Amino acid sequence: MDLSTTYLGIRLPNPLMPGASPMADQLDWVKRLEDAGASAIIMRSLFEEQITHEQQGMIHHMEIHEEAFAEAVSYFPKPENFPFGPTQYLEQIRKVKAAVALPVIASLNGVTAEGWLDYARSIEQAGADALELNVYLVATDPYETGHAVEHRLLEIARAVKASVTIPVAVKLSPFYSSVANLGRKLDEAGVDGLVLFNRFYQPDIDLDALEAVPNLHLSDSTELLLRLRWLAILSGKVRPALAVSGGVHTGADALKAVMAGASAVQLVSALLHHGPAHLAAIRDQMALWLEQHEYTSLEQARGSMSLERSPNAAAFERANYMRVLQSYRI
Repeated sequence: MDLSTTYLGIRLPNPLMPGASPMADQLDWVKRLEDAGASAIIMRSLFEEQITHEQQGMIHHMEIHEEAFAEAVSYFPKPENFPFGPTQYLEQIRKVKAAVALPVIASLNGVTAEGWLDYARSIEQAGADALELNVYLVATDPYETGHAVEHRLLEIARAVKASVTIPVAVKLSPFYSSVANLGRKLDEAGVDGLVLFNRFYQPDIDLDALEAVPNLHLSDSTELLLRLRWLAILSGKVRPALAVSGGVHTGADALKAVMAGASAVQLVSALLHHGPAHLAAIRDQMALWLEQHEYTSLEQARGSMSLERSPNAAAFERANYMRVLQSYRI
């Protein structure tokens, strides 16, 4: 079965790849992922705060006044807690490129359009085949408009596109006021891919310590539904290739994402839970289903369930909303 796809202008044997995570930290894992059939390797994010001297200075200042800023300091990992500093990150790109014959996609995570974005050029020079931008920002200022939040993201995307020649994808949050409109603006800014979606990690409250604490849990297939909705909405409406991230655990999940319009399927929780060999199992499940349903290729299925195929997508969405609400019985 032909499972080939094109993502960020790169022809791939299948759409399955590990998402940004610790999986690319160890070359043993990288090689096992290649053996399992991964089509590309996405590295964990390097953070803006690791790159900018300004942010490092702020953290140092806060540490000097640790008694006054104890709660704030606790949210900033110390440099030694990061697996890679900026220099080591570039070296890891080179090591991964040397270890496997797969495209390597680096990842940058930040919230401002400042000088740290020049680092994207260093990532390209280190050999990365593409770059994923993860703008992880919780808008907490009640005086900052949605337009300003989106403008900041667009500035970052434009700055990176202007500094590198490799393809650039933007990993989005589902919480913008109009994801479809923002997707169009990023298209106009020249980005090559959109990744749906970033996972926001909500802090919990420790009632004994009376403090907010980190809360990390792996995803499950229920998280895929939101991503399917927006893949289906954006498919055929924007030029950038679409990727899904979050909620893909089975071959059926991956097929649904492709049918909604995804060209790439990023896996993290499923592989962390089951190991790299699970990627091969998902690929085999996809191929078997396509064969049983008489498809000749994965490309034939891509976008077949997108809203572009509906003559009135808005009416379809509202009809589905009403049907769900009216179907529940006590």
